Order: sequence, then C-alpha cells, then structure tokens
Amino acid sequence: MSDHGLPADVSRRQMLVRSAAIAAMVGPGSALAAGCAAGSGSSPKNNNAGSTTAANSSDPKNPFGVKASSPLDVYVFKGGYGDDYAKAFEAMYSSKFSGSQVSHHSGQNLTGDLQPRFNAGSPPDVIDDSGAQQLKLDVLNSSGQLTNLDRLLDAPSIDDPSKKVRDTLLAGTIETGQLGQSMFSLNYAFTVFGLWYSTALFQKNNWQVPTSWEDFMTLCATIKASGIAPFAHQGKYPYYMLVPLMDMVAKNGGPDVQTAIDNLEPNAWKSDAVKNSVDALYELVDKGYMLPGTEGLTHIQSQTLWNQGKAAVIPCGSWLENEQLSATPAGFNMAVFAMPSLSGDKMPQTAIRAGAGEPFIVPSKAKNPAGGLEFLRIMCSKAGGASFAQKANSLSVVKDAITPDIEAKLLPGTKSSNDLYQAANGKVISWYYLNWYSQMEKDLEDAMGQLMANKIKPAEFITRAQAAADKCAGDSSVQKFKRPTTA
Repeated sequence: MSDHGLPADVSRRQMLVRSAAIAAMVGPGSALAAGCAAGSGSSPKNNNAGSTTAANSSDPKNPFGVKASSPLDVYVFKGGYGDDYAKAFEAMYSSKFSGSQVSHHSGQNLTGDLQPRFNAGSPPDVIDDSGAQQLKLDVLNSSGQLTNLDRLLDAPSIDDPSKKVRDTLLAGTIETGQLGQSMFSLNYAFTVFGLWYSTALFQKNNWQVPTSWEDFMTLCATIKASGIAPFAHQGKYPYYMLVPLMDMVAKNGGPDVQTAIDNLEPNAWKSDAVKNSVDALYELVDKGYMLPGTEGLTHIQSQTLWNQGKAAVIPCGSWLENEQLSATPAGFNMAVFAMPSLSGDKMPQTAIRAGAGEPFIVPSKAKNPAGGLEFLRIMCSKAGGASFAQKANSLSVVKDAITPDIEAKLLPGTKSSNDLYQAANGKVISWYYLNWYSQMEKDLEDAMGQLMANKIKPAEFITRAQAAADKCAGDSSVQKFKRPTTA
C-alpha cells in the first residue's frame, strides 16, 4: 500500500504484504468469502498475553468493560487506504463513549514511531500494523507484547448479540491472524493481488490480457515495440515482486512445494517449480521489458508513471486504486488479471492470491486495552465494514457489509478485483512463512531486489533463498510452525 506496502501490504499490504500472509480461501459463494484451515505448530510463547488486561463484562453492549471516560490512543498506517476510514471508526467509537478523548495518529514509519513507545511500556491502544516499517508480529508475540484477540472473537457482535464476532467474519480471517492456535491480529482488509493494467490502454492498442507466460512474453514484445515499457514495479520495496514470483511457484508446484517452503524443509527452494518461476520472471529483466530505472523507484513513483502510460503492467494489491486516486486520469479504468500460467502448472491459471490483510493489533501493555478491543469490535460491525468500503474504496472481511447500493458504487479496480476473485472459484494461493519468519522474508526481499536490478542471476537468487530458509530452520530462537495440511 503505501510505504509498503503483501503482507504482505499485503505489508499490506501486508504483504504485500508483508503482507501478509494471505490465508487460503474457499468457495465463491457470496462475493468475497474466503477460508483456510487454522495454522498448526507449536503454541506461541505468551499465548495468553493480554488476556487479563481488559475486564470482562456481562453487558453485551460493553463486553470488555470499557470505561467511558478513558481516552483511546489510535495509530494507523497511512498507506494506500489512507486514514479517513480510521477517523470514521474513531467517530463511531466517540459516539458510543462520548466521554472518551480519542487521539488519532498516522504515519508510515511504524517501527520508528512506535518502537520507543513499546520500549517505554506505553504503546497505543490499537494499531494498524502495516507498511514497509511495520512492527514484526512474530517478534512482538515472542516478547508478550500482543493481546490475545480470541476474547474479541468470542464477544457478542454489535449487529446481533446472539452471534459471536467470529461468526461475522469471512472464512480465513481468523487463521490469517493466528500465531499458533490463537489470533493476535485482526486482518481487516480483503485484498486481491495480481497484475494491474488500464483497460483503456489495452483496448486502444487491441492488446489482449494474457493467460499463459508465453503469451505474456509475446505481449511484452509488442508493447515494447509500441514505445511503452511493458512492466514496472515498486523497486525500493522488493516484496511487491515476491508476490508474483511466489504465485507462480504455488501454481507450478502445487501444495507439495508450498508445504516444503512453509515448513522450512531441506532444499525446498531448489525445486523445479522455484527454478521455473524464477527463470520466467527474470525474463522481464533479461529481455529489457522493465521500465528503465524502476528498480530504484518507490511504490508511488512507479505507480504514478504507470498511471501516466509509461508502463503497461504493474504488480500490486487491490489497495492500488485508492492509493492512486489523485494520480489516475479520467477514463483510465484500471483492472487486474491473474498471473499467467507456466507449462505444467498444478493450479489453474485463474488461481489468485487473495484474503485478509492489514493487521490491527492491541498491545498487551496498552493503557486502555478494553477500548482497543471495543474499537476492533466496532470495525467488525456491518456499519464498520460499509464505512470502510466507502472511505477506503476497498472491501473488508465483515460478512454482508456490502449492500447492493454500495456495490453499485464500487470503482472499476475494486469491481475487477471482485470479479477476479469470483473467477478463481475458490482456488486461492496462500503462503504462511511471510508472517511466521520475518527475517527470512527480509532476506528473500533483499535477494529479489538484487535479481530485479540484474545484479544477480536466477541461480544465485535460488541459492540465497535456500540459505535464508536454512538459516531460519537452524535458528533455535525462532519459533517454528507447520503449514496446515488443507491449505
């Protein structure tokens, strides 16, 4: 999303991250229903961190016992979704607790802004932890800094107190925020990842959206001949390019390769699927299809040049449309397509990465953790989901929040994202190592940046990726997890 980013973000993007590790999704059913099995593995340290920091209450209207006079401190990552949506949530909180003074802070350097506050024992009450400088959830959890959000899940929902909050969220949301068997982050934005383009530009030049990598390379040659760079990427944030690479790996190798990589199995990165995918993606560099200098650009710089027609395709998550609102010319009509398939893929070409991202956390040492939990409960209401759609131009993980009148107002890119998700027919790509092993992810990003800058070749990238996984596997201080067998 913005400085970031899955993620990851997907960070943001959280992924983009960091994204985010995006949970697998199932059945197309309602627009945007996602799902995946719970993460397994050893229980996280301090699994019940924060479990006693907010009082329980029998009042379904105030299940966490929020004191109306207690101030609430909110910090949000101001990236692709902006922060107007958060201000709307804050207004909803203030209307319920009129005696509470709500302070709003936003930025992109979360580590720089918030690490000193964590160190001093005075973190905000609720945080949208995303972006390139996001706080590492695995590190926070291992030191007992996160509130266990299972209490939020088991609280009565605002819309129907007979239902628990967990029953109001799209399938896969809970699992995406779990470390072990408990949820420590509420991944709120429903994000679709893919390759973005202008339908107006494609129609003007009679270019067809490719479904195979061979067709994509042919298209890139045609685009380059027209004087336009076929591809741009957010070079200063290499995780943007890790998304298409790992989508290709998942499609080509299937669940066996995904399990091997997520579980840190020996030589997992030396599989044919990894080699096929890295070799293919490197063609964009080797054949001169990249926008000159894109490896040194920020996300905003590269995306703006794309908006200006300097490049035809760019990888991103569905926050892109809102992030680029001011830079997108009228009639641009952005849309997204799935990663083109390689020969021998084990997943259909229409498979995509999509799911819950943009993690919100409540620090265990917050001064008003009850308020933080209630803030998240408000977000999980239908009114909260509808407000997010209108303020952030994106979909949330709240079931049934998008009414027909709101759906009719979706921007072209948001509609395209929804269409792409529906076309996937439940075949959704998931990776877990993103959230589990932050240092390994950073090592992979560093190698990807070098590959896209043509400073290393595919073989060296694979060597470095395997070394990063081996280092993580051999580090006894890093808690290990196992990929769900059904993911």
